[in-house]
Amino acid sequence: MDLGITGKVALVFGAGSGLGQAIALSLGREGAHVWCAGRHGETLEATAQTIRAAGGKADVQTWDLADLSVIDANVGHIEASSGPVGILVNNTGGPPPTTAHGQSPDVWLSNFQSMVLSVIAITDRVLPGMRAAKWGRIVTSTSSGVVAPIPNLAMSNALRLSLVGWSKTLAREVGGDGITANIVLPGRIATSRIQFLDEQKAKRESRSVEAVASDSLASIPLGRYGDPAEYGDTVAFLTSARAAYITGSTIRVDGGMITSI
Repeated sequence: MDLGITGKVALVFGAGSGLGQAIALSLGREGAHVWCAGRHGETLEATAQTIRAAGGKADVQTWDLADLSVIDANVGHIEASSGPVGILVNNTGGPPPTTAHGQSPDVWLSNFQSMVLSVIAITDRVLPGMRAAKWGRIVTSTSSGVVAPIPNLAMSNALRLSLVGWSKTLAREVGGDGITANIVLPGRIATSRIQFLDEQKAKRESRSVEAVASDSLASIPLGRYGDPAEYGDTVAFLTSARAAYITGSTIRVDGGMITSI
């Protein structure tokens, strides 16, 4: 299937590792010109080199999402180099495990700025180019915690859920311009983030990491953690011409783990 995104400029955050890297690689395979964005230049360059080695086109933009002052300059650099951003993948790092109570307002504020406000501001910056082209794809990666709150991840549950309401509202505002906006939420995808969370849970409960992982696997109907490539391919489809009638949606990539309808 031709996804119809060859030559489209794609800006992917967190592209140096984990889910962001998987998304960048999937978009690169489908012919998009991928801009790999994130804080660590070396890992971003490794992702870009993998895309190039497979015959794709990729560049790197170092970017700290906590710094809102760089948004205009960074997007301007991409536009000057490659043209308007047609595909935006909002993928931020997760906050540390926290309870819902007892957290400093400063911690809430700093994570809100890097996880929520940055996403909104970057999207606002690229929207004029999408509107002018009458085509655009905005995909925001969140967490299964927005559907079924995850214990000890209160800050992630709360902040990522705000992006679901924002994206749903945005979809109605920009649909007439040929722009879609969707949320994708991962279940237990085999990344270093999931490994870290399993380790933290094992430490809290004085159990082995293997026992924690075994419990997680038992809750997944498919009986395994997801492959990051499976998540990346789902996002790539949502950015495609073939997915033009999918907007305002929340797509689960969880192996059937989430029990709610």
